[in-house]
Amino acid sequence: MRIVIAEDDPLLREGLALLLRAEGLDVVATARDAAGFLGAVDAYEPDVAIVDVRMPPGHTDEGIRAAVEARRRLPELAVLVLSAYVEQAFATDLLAHGSARLGYLLKERVGRVQEFLAALHRVAGGGTAIDPEVVAQLLTRSRPGNRLDRLSPRERDVLALMAEGLGNSAIAGRLHVTDGAVHKHIRSIFAKLDLQPADGTDRRVAAVLRYLDSV
Repeated sequence: MRIVIAEDDPLLREGLALLLRAEGLDVVATARDAAGFLGAVDAYEPDVAIVDVRMPPGHTDEGIRAAVEARRRLPELAVLVLSAYVEQAFATDLLAHGSARLGYLLKERVGRVQEFLAALHRVAGGGTAIDPEVVAQLLTRSRPGNRLDRLSPRERDVLALMAEGLGNSAIAGRLHVTDGAVHKHIRSIFAKLDLQPADGTDRRVAAVLRYLDSV
């Protein structure tokens, strides 16, 4: 796994590099700004990019825009975005370009090494990883009167875990229910959110996007 890290905080940037190298992962380059990050992507064609949301010069959304551009240049690139706090619009923008090989974590998650590494490997393997705290905060901000109000408390739990990127078996284990029960809940979620089977449409991704767009 070849990794590029884009983070303007030198302590976090070098700390991440040391952590990943200690795990036997190949950190091929680090960058402090969006331009340096895109240059590293072009030069090294990494498998995974770890990118801060806010970077110089403006410290607004440079990281997100650079991540989207990096994926345009290197479509198979897995991207794990780090943010100091929940920024719903950025999470939604990322997923709108496709959910495969994408993650969005709060920076505090890096200190929980095993959780961070699990998310990194999930994204590198083609999955999605959204920080549980991001999911929880988005859920509590849902506007009244939207389709999510149709969901039962258990269905909302299932959808929240889907948004984290968990598969059916992992959701069943987290909720201490059977795989069959999870499957039934997901079918009900699709029905209540008016998501019908259609060629080329991933209803799990559509449900998560509907969830993120509800805030």
